[in-house]
Amino acid sequence: MTSPKQALAHPASSVEAASGSQPGAARGADGRGTPPEGKDPWRSRLYRWDMKASPYVFIAPFFIIFGAFSLVPLLYTAWYSLHDVQLSSLHTQTWAGLDNYQNLLSSDFFWNALKNTFTIGVISTVPQLMAAIGLAHLLNYRLRGSTVWRVVMLTPYATSVAAATLVFTLLYSWDGGMINWLLDFVGIDPINWRESDWGSQFAVSSIVVWRWTGYNALIYLAAMQAIPADLYESAAIDGANRWQQFIHVTVPQLRPTILFTVVVSTIGATQLFGEPLLFGGVSGSKGGSEHQYQTLGLYMYDQGWIIGNLGKASAIAWSMFLILLIIAAINLLVTRRLRKSQ
Repeated sequence: MTSPKQALAHPASSVEAASGSQPGAARGADGRGTPPEGKDPWRSRLYRWDMKASPYVFIAPFFIIFGAFSLVPLLYTAWYSLHDVQLSSLHTQTWAGLDNYQNLLSSDFFWNALKNTFTIGVISTVPQLMAAIGLAHLLNYRLRGSTVWRVVMLTPYATSVAAATLVFTLLYSWDGGMINWLLDFVGIDPINWRESDWGSQFAVSSIVVWRWTGYNALIYLAAMQAIPADLYESAAIDGANRWQQFIHVTVPQLRPTILFTVVVSTIGATQLFGEPLLFGGVSGSKGGSEHQYQTLGLYMYDQGWIIGNLGKASAIAWSMFLILLIIAAINLLVTRRLRKSQ
């Protein structure tokens, strides 16, 4: 007879001894840790191929779409920017080197478009983000129907560019527009919004502000809801009112989110195209009769598809790309400095 201690020390059963199988073999065959062995070599090879190739198959659609619709056009644009290419004769290409870029640097229209892009970006981004923070702060309180208000805030973002621009074009109409009617009601002379310099840029910026304020407000709202409530309780114990809590607690905690929205809005302003094109009507691609609100996107479209100079349009596109790289580099530097300060 064996004692209980000896039985615990040798728990192997007669079935295991007879089969001669190793411990954990059945579990390894059923799981994904080891491939099935012995009986079906084809199944074993298929298992190994599945383990190695499946991740690449899953991510392949993204890289195929990215390569076909982003990488290849980007490389073709870089090639065209170094050639003299006309839209009417794509098969005829003449090597131009950096002549297209030199022509841009010496072109008054390019610098005018760059200046308009900057001013419209500032006029649209600053009020937009300030209003978004204020609206998010209001929505952060417990309001009745808060879900409905959030959906309402996102409605302008879901509206198409064409529909929004058409409505604002009617509002800013010289004859019969509601904006000029309100100005005349308070004793101010009507403004020709399409022809004036600052008026046209303000009108285009108002479309951008209307469309993107609610979107940024929801981003700020999500960031506000992630702020610990203990910070507000500590500030309230120290005697801080609601405004002081907003300035000294909410805004510092929102710095990374504010930086993100500033960068995204700046990139969007650099690529601004649909609003000024549709707002200008017949002269939309020119940015007005005197190019007073022609952005870089409109200038590229005018050179490429109206005039037909694809080489110069490609150079404009790569200039915009370099500007975006500079913005991304500034964002990286500011982010690192914020992390070090914290």
